[in-house]
Amino acid sequence: MDRPSVSTNVPDYAGAVAYALERLRNELPPELLYHNAMHTEGDVLPAALRLAELSNLPEPDLHLLEVAAAFHDLGQIRTVLGHELIGSEIMADVLPRYGFSPKQIERVSGMILATELPQTPLNFEQQLLCDADLDSLGREDFFETSKALWRERIACGMDIPLQTWLVTQLRFVREHQYFTPAARALRDEGKRRNIEFLERLIRGEAVPGVSFE
Repeated sequence: MDRPSVSTNVPDYAGAVAYALERLRNELPPELLYHNAMHTEGDVLPAALRLAELSNLPEPDLHLLEVAAAFHDLGQIRTVLGHELIGSEIMADVLPRYGFSPKQIERVSGMILATELPQTPLNFEQQLLCDADLDSLGREDFFETSKALWRERIACGMDIPLQTWLVTQLRFVREHQYFTPAARALRDEGKRRNIEFLERLIRGEAVPGVSFE
């Protein structure tokens, strides 16, 4: 009896990532000062790969996580609110051209949709992308990213006084918890430091190296 044929086709992971990054570089609105191409390319993608490696994620799963990270904000080329769903729809339309199976596309979609705030990951790979998306909360450059997001909100028409923004950020960082052990080990101490700095700024105290000017 002949053996059933087994497909050895491997998706073009790199091609899919490159597609998403190219559209982010060229199609995002200029007022997105935080959710720009660099947020994905220089922030979320490296964070996702770092957490995946620290978590010993198998290579095929790591590649799917990388694709999800590349597409997670692509919906913002069309809308800010609900961009996760739009990004998932764009991804589902595009990835078959790069050799992805329906099951792989479903997994990537789940990761993208889980990043919508409040984050709702249902499995470990979704938790990894959620943690990567908010990696900056525990980093030393937190206040640079916070300032960029504040300015983005203002550029999009929101009137947010600095004090109100700082209080909102403090509440968000205090309530946030990383899902994965790798992210907690890597960023929880930095989050505690950033919470302390936010409290000082709200009291009107100077924090060396931090400015929202």
